[in-house]
Amino acid sequence: MGKHFTLTASDSFKLGAYRADPAGAAKGGIVVIQEIFGVNHHIRAVCDRLAGEGYAAVAPAVFDRQQPNFESGYSPDEIANARKFVANPDWGAMLRDVQAAIDDLKKGGPAAIMGFCMGGTISFLSACKLNGLAAAVCYYGGQIAKNADQKPKVPCQMHFGEKDASIPMSDVEAIKQKRGADCEIYVYPDAQHGFHCDERGSYQEAAAKLAWQRSMAFLAKTMK
Repeated sequence: MGKHFTLTASDSFKLGAYRADPAGAAKGGIVVIQEIFGVNHHIRAVCDRLAGEGYAAVAPAVFDRQQPNFESGYSPDEIANARKFVANPDWGAMLRDVQAAIDDLKKGGPAAIMGFCMGGTISFLSACKLNGLAAAVCYYGGQIAKNADQKPKVPCQMHFGEKDASIPMSDVEAIKQKRGADCEIYVYPDAQHGFHCDERGSYQEAAAKLAWQRSMAFLAKTMK
């Protein structure tokens, strides 16, 4: 369904991206931000799914500055290897790459952003710092708590798993205290980190379905 193409960031860096378009006219565009595993099969599948919902979806390869075309699966060794990309992340560079994706989608109507894991954090930072977005959806962003003093410029929705070993509920409570007035924040009982990804052992179907329903309703409401 989708295609690979090249985006150009404001500093002239060229990065890869995956794009999926709906069969008919798009309701808007959604930037999809990867986990630490690159624009892999799962992230491309999310783009395809969003295209099925009527949105144009673009997933920028935000690790291209470090290792072009990186993608990974979910074995313990692959997870350990992928962690190197976020040992000392250059958030500024990744946000420049995200802005290029937003600008590309804005040509066709309103644009939102949706991210998972590391991408959940980037989605929140994008909502606070970047221009041209209508909304942001953040799935289990581990660094949101550290950045929760920042105020999003657009409506923001967050999804967390109650049993997430890497995001304690104390972090979620801190986010609720600081951002509860301007963000929708949902916690899913018994859900672990990565509960949305049906290619991971932590996948939880009930939580994934409910979070997706909430995401789609939120985007329909905010992208007008």
